[in-house]
Amino acid sequence: MKFARDFKETLASQDFPSHWVNKAIPYGQLKKCLKKVQQELHDLGLDPDTLRALLDPNTTAPVAIKYRLKAANDSNFVRPKLTVYVHMQNGVAVDASLTPTSRAFFEKIAAEIHSDHGLDTNLPKSFYTLVQQDQNLDHDMYEKVELPLVFDGEFFDLLQSDVNNLDALQMEERQRMTADVAELGKDISLVCRTSRFSKSDLARWRRIFELYLDAEIFFGTHERDHGTRSSQIALKQLQWFQGEVEKRSLSKDFKLGESQVAFSRFVNLNLNLLKTLQFQELNKLAITKILKKFDKRTCLGVSQTFHATVQSEGFLSRDVAKDVCAQMSQELVAVVPQLNDYLCPVCFSVAYRPVRLDCRHVFCIRCIVKIQRRNEKHCPLCRADVVMSASEDNLDRTLEKYMKKYFAKEVKEKQRANEIERGIEDYGPGYIHHDCSVM
Repeated sequence: MKFARDFKETLASQDFPSHWVNKAIPYGQLKKCLKKVQQELHDLGLDPDTLRALLDPNTTAPVAIKYRLKAANDSNFVRPKLTVYVHMQNGVAVDASLTPTSRAFFEKIAAEIHSDHGLDTNLPKSFYTLVQQDQNLDHDMYEKVELPLVFDGEFFDLLQSDVNNLDALQMEERQRMTADVAELGKDISLVCRTSRFSKSDLARWRRIFELYLDAEIFFGTHERDHGTRSSQIALKQLQWFQGEVEKRSLSKDFKLGESQVAFSRFVNLNLNLLKTLQFQELNKLAITKILKKFDKRTCLGVSQTFHATVQSEGFLSRDVAKDVCAQMSQELVAVVPQLNDYLCPVCFSVAYRPVRLDCRHVFCIRCIVKIQRRNEKHCPLCRADVVMSASEDNLDRTLEKYMKKYFAKEVKEKQRANEIERGIEDYGPGYIHHDCSVM
């Protein structure tokens, strides 16, 4: 009772859109249907204790039950099936563990199946289906009977319908956010264009996206905490990201008003992703709770099989927040080139005057010269014998221009560091570097 109330209050207090709330799991309605399932089983003499004994795979009793959830071939719905295997001897169920009600039920089935006068009109024909029977010399009968229960079918039809609705809702939200990411990428690319005659916010957006990648808001990539984030951790990481941006005045110091608008949209997109994650978690919890309650009242064990059987295109199997966040990392961050993608793997600074070896790996020219001086032939990454054959022809002029355009500050710093190192090599440790100045 407490969860039903908390679930309803959370849906109302989290400011979810009204059309989301309308498609949330109807927990109260499912609870009412579950009572009907329990009563139907009880009327057959299949109380929880009896079901627990009959479903035990280790039992040696001559009466056994199997309950399976099976996806229907002609629809997207789960179909439950209760199969009874009962050992009858002269029309009597030979299992002392049966309750009087369940014993009478099984014996009535057996009597009606073997009656020469047809089925008893007091027992609906649709209530049971004879699948197989074998008779031995001792007049023992082993019957396998399928019982298409009414209300458990209604329960799972309702639950599957709810999951289908949530699948459709998730797909709609994902498509909408995917379109928003694409439009935002276009806007950010405009404010990051570098030109001698126009302002650019490239450097600020680069630092913002570096912080965003470090925050790992919706999923982690480090070995210690890799994987999808919960909504609580995602909220904490998003707050950290916003705090770092504010602390460094990155959003306040934009040169272009369009950048401020784009940043607000970027933050709102992440907030929407967080809300989507919260809604998904809440409904998944409701499904878990109602299935556990189903098992507690029936002992049929559906909580272990439902997720593997249910037809769900995304809600139960995919995380839309992680998917859209990955798209943002690919499309938005790609608009703003990241320094980490252009570092020399030897000195771990920007690959100033990049040399592309014949194996296609890129290093800064200073590191390649040092390696050649040590007479080392092999590429530090793939060990191909290509270092000594590198020459001026291996300079990647196109990449060099690209890096001067998008990493002007880092290139200048690396150039200065190279000049100081070269001066020390030529003139000794007392060398003092002086930047060139125009008089």
